[in-house]
Amino acid sequence: MHHRYSRQILLKEIGKEGQAILQNKKVAIVGIGALGTVAAELLARAGVGSLILIDRDMVEESNLQRQTLFDEKDVGKSKVTAAEKRINNINSTIKTETHAIHLNSQNINTLKDADLILDCTDNLQTRFLINDYCRKEKKTWIYAAAIKTSGYVMPILPQGPCLQCFLFVSSQETCDTVGVLNTITVSIASLQATLALKILLGKEIKSVLHHYDIWNQNFKKLTIKKKENCPTCA
Repeated sequence: MHHRYSRQILLKEIGKEGQAILQNKKVAIVGIGALGTVAAELLARAGVGSLILIDRDMVEESNLQRQTLFDEKDVGKSKVTAAEKRINNINSTIKTETHAIHLNSQNINTLKDADLILDCTDNLQTRFLINDYCRKEKKTWIYAAAIKTSGYVMPILPQGPCLQCFLFVSSQETCDTVGVLNTITVSIASLQATLALKILLGKEIKSVLHHYDIWNQNFKKLTIKKKENCPTCA
């Protein structure tokens, strides 16, 4: 029988054992927008067994330029409901759990069963909430952000530097005000999903901040040090 994951199993980085590991993993994706739709789709296609999808928003027409799980018929529907339906069509073996909520301190325990958390949000408040929660619970998560033509990705490990160590003041720019190129959101989410697979498979990764400007084809890796007196790390 032609195996769904045959091309992935051929990779020495994954193999049969790795594929079996992925099948038993659960990933929470906070924010089912430009980054979250791509990351969710790639992880579902790769055979990650369970996905928790969290987003309170509805699909808008302006989302269709970059949010790959949605089409015109989804406009006006709940993002998590539309995403779940599409993921089930792509890979019916994947378990999906949806929460049409805005993540806050009262409902953050929605993340407790996840082996890994992907931050695909677009606001700093939620990112810092995830950062504090993961530090307290000793969970690994992956920060990702994209705007205009560039983006950032960083795996944040329980022992390493955290989001507060390098991200203090956010500019007020949003995709709504300054725009975003769809190729950067797909690229950043692909990098985030690749790091997710490596973490789920127990591969060694470094807590490095990756920056990519896709318009100018500039890729940088930045080493982040733990900040003295960091409120989260302390």
